[in-house]
Amino acid sequence: MKQGIHPDYREVVFQDEDAGFAFLTRSTIKTSETISWEDGNDYPLVKLEISSASHPFFTGKQKLVDSTGRVERFKQRYGSTSTRQAPQEASSQEEE
Repeated sequence: MKQGIHPDYREVVFQDEDAGFAFLTRSTIKTSETISWEDGNDYPLVKLEISSASHPFFTGKQKLVDSTGRVERFKQRYGSTSTRQAPQEASSQEEE
């Protein structure tokens, strides 16, 4: 294995902020935050929005997660979902 070309592979804690769930695994992800783990050691911390503890597929609960405002931007850009207009009554009837 060549030296100096591979990223640092180390133990990292991933924490789901909403569910309060955290797990220790190995990763090459870079982070500046640290956390003190159950064994007393400090490990780099990566905060997650969704994990197996909060994902609807694993929990069976439907939860709307829109942290980036995509739904609001769509509604502002395109308005209502209906693009058809109601049929207008013939206002100009043929004169007799």
